[in-house]
Amino acid sequence: MRIIPLHLAAVGLFLAPVLGLGNSSAVAAACAVCAIIAVLGIVELQSRRLDTRGLALLAGIAAIDSALRLAVVIGVAGFSPIFLLILATGYVFGTSYGFLCGTLVLAVSAIATGGVGPWLPYEMLAAGWVGAFAGIAGRRRTGAPSRRDVVVLCMVGLISGFAYGALTDLWDWTTFYRGIPDIGWIPGLSLHEGIARFTRFYFTTSFTYDAFRAVGNAAMVIALGPAILFALVRVRLRLSLQTEPVTADEPPLSMPATSSLPAAGDEVHDLTGEPLRPEAQLHQRGSLDQARRREF
Repeated sequence: MRIIPLHLAAVGLFLAPVLGLGNSSAVAAACAVCAIIAVLGIVELQSRRLDTRGLALLAGIAAIDSALRLAVVIGVAGFSPIFLLILATGYVFGTSYGFLCGTLVLAVSAIATGGVGPWLPYEMLAAGWVGAFAGIAGRRRTGAPSRRDVVVLCMVGLISGFAYGALTDLWDWTTFYRGIPDIGWIPGLSLHEGIARFTRFYFTTSFTYDAFRAVGNAAMVIALGPAILFALVRVRLRLSLQTEPVTADEPPLSMPATSSLPAAGDEVHDLTGEPLRPEAQLHQRGSLDQARRREF
């Protein structure tokens, strides 16, 4: 609840041109994404839901996705393989972790591919919301991943593929398509005219491109989602494992409090109760000494 106003302010940065409020600067978007990440990080650290193991997992996912983006920088039309891990991580670990994962993946992969520019804060916010959306959809997840989880995540990937494209296209629309008749952005547009122009722009230039991303997300979830979800669920169980130290009053589990073995000076008897001969007792005591050593 404490970060909802920050998210609303970030959404306002995207919608400001459509609402006729002027073009948003990249500096404002960068400030918004940094503020959200900082507040989320503080909240997660205070609640102890984000520790060194969680940070290490975030770094590992960012490294894997950066390698994927290096292999397929442009992608196939609008498709990019980096969204699969963002979707799966948000679905298993929740909205906050999913948002942090999306923003970190876009930041690290942009640095790795040389894609740093004024568009990056908008891409980071959009990718963070993709992970958060997956986290909202995963709130009803119970136990091991099932077919229902794969279907739900597939639908999330399909919807978020178009949503991510539309959000990032708002920056392209106000920057590269300014003043183009019928579809370009013009300062001072009314709300109705702004929506109409952006809708024509989106379906003219971006809908088919974003369809490749949406369908690609769904296809990757169907093909690789079950294995990745299962692995992430196991990781989450390991991260949430709690250990309790043994107190001094409690004996270790491997050492019984009392021993049923005879002491060194006791007389050793056979099964009938008769005492064994001296040489048999020596042999039996040697076996008992070995048993005590194994016991401890």
